[in-house]
Formats: sequence, C-alpha cells, structure tokens
Amino acid sequence: MHIRDIVRRDRTTFSFEFFPPKTDTGWDALVERISDFETLGPSFVSVTYGAGGSTRDRTHDLVVELRARGRLDPIPHLTCVGHREPDVQAILERYAIAGVSNILALRGDMPRSPDYDAAADDFRYAVDLVTFIRRFNGRGGHPDHRGFGIGVAGFPEGHPETPNRLTQMDHLKAKVDAGADYVCTQMFFDNRTYHDWAEQCEIRGIDVPLVAGIMPITSISGMRRMAELAGGTNFPARLQKRIYQIQDDPDAVARVGIHWATEQCWDLIERGVAGIHFYTLNQSAATMQIFQTLGAKNSEALRGTT
Repeated sequence: MHIRDIVRRDRTTFSFEFFPPKTDTGWDALVERISDFETLGPSFVSVTYGAGGSTRDRTHDLVVELRARGRLDPIPHLTCVGHREPDVQAILERYAIAGVSNILALRGDMPRSPDYDAAADDFRYAVDLVTFIRRFNGRGGHPDHRGFGIGVAGFPEGHPETPNRLTQMDHLKAKVDAGADYVCTQMFFDNRTYHDWAEQCEIRGIDVPLVAGIMPITSISGMRRMAELAGGTNFPARLQKRIYQIQDDPDAVARVGIHWATEQCWDLIERGVAGIHFYTLNQSAATMQIFQTLGAKNSEALRGTT
C-alpha cells in the first residue's frame, strides 16, 4: 500500500524495523519471530540496508519473503553512498516488479574501507536519491501511477556530522521539497526534544507526516550499543539513574527500559503523532510487552485509542 494511504494525520500508525540477518541461523530465527510481529498487525515494517549496499541481496530477499507471507507491508531502506545511478535504477526496477510500494531513502553510513572513493559516487546526499526516485516515478517505472512512496530520515537530537541545527533543518526541508512523503526519525529518549523538533518542522513548512522512532532499552550493553549506532543520542539523567541503580539485575533493567519506552508512546499518542516506529533489533518480546502495557493486543486496537 502506498505510504500516503498508510500514514495519515487523523490516527497514529505503528510500524517495526527489521534488519536482514547475515547468517542462515539468524535468518531462521527472524522468520520464527515474524509470526509474533504479524499478530501485532503493524501498518508497515521496514528492512535495513547495510553500509554501501553490503546487505543488498539479503534486504531484497527479506522484503520479498515478507510480501509473500502477505501479512506485513515491507518498506526497504535504500542508501545511496557507494552507488552509481545504474545500480539504483536496477534496484528500483527490481522492487517495482516485486510490487513494493515504498522506499526509505537514506544517505547511509560512509564505508570504512580505505579503497572507498566518494568521488566515484553519483549521489552525495539523501536529497539526491529522493530526486532520482522521483524521476524514476515520473518515467512510469512503477505499476502504481504515483510511483514509489518515499520516506526520509529526521534527527530530533541532531546529526553528528552536522552540528548546526539550522543547517540540519535546511537539509530535511530540501528532502521534503524534493518529494519525500513522510519523515521517520532516529531513536530518541526525551520526548521534549522530539516535540520541540516537530514544532521546528512546522515552522519551516515541513508539512509531511512525522513518524517517531522508539527503541526500548533492554540491557546496559544494548544502551551503549545504541549510543554507538546513533551518535549524539541523549539518555536523560532520570533514565540513566533508574538503570544504573539496578544495573546488576538484567531483568530489572529491561523492565525499566520497556516502561520508559511505553511512557514515551503514551505521550506521543496523546499528542497526536502521525506514527510510532519501533526499532526492534529483530526481537519481538519488548515490543509485545509495550503493546500489552498500552492495553492493546495489536496495532488496530491501539489506533482505536487515538
């Protein structure tokens, strides 16, 4: 389903992110957990794409498998770093043939290989990829006359490579003006930061739906890993205090992290957020607990509260 038909302003959507496992064992484990996620009835799911296209085939294979199962609507991530225009053209054609309706267009992390030559890329920024996808749509390359729906990333706590917040907002505005249909945010743990950022978006005329990214903390090591994955992520002192007070009890740490994420969700729902996107790390337990605590067995029941 086209993202314009999924993410609307009159009710909150709920969605999940998966990553394609690198091993067959991890793949089999994810396929088993997908049944849990299916019971939650998300509006859509997204599938990540490794740096420089390192998981290109596995991303495609997971997206196709999810479509074949028929109960989850997958949105593949597509990064443009390390890609030439013919590469991206071929990827888009492949997804269009598979019936994929939407793409999350990202710049992606810079490859760490000493052989990487940025000058050889046809795309420097995500806005270039958005523009390219729009041109693909305009040439009638997709069976839906609207072409691919396009999502882009937003950074309520800032992007580590662009410390100037005004410049960051310029970049987001440019992506939306180039044709993005919605914005999905990086994870955050302080809703005040998100609400302030959302207000800035409104001031700047960024008028597409904003989908808030939530990742429940389930361990201290996981929290540290989050800090590495999303440079600049702020963990409020109140949250850190709760976690470090019970750091020797892993189950208690998970309970605190899940409770914190649940409170974030309640606030976002009450404030009328367009969508909540859970970064699941391919684990279903924490997300299912959040739904249970919110008093809903699935996304449809949750949408009934908005």
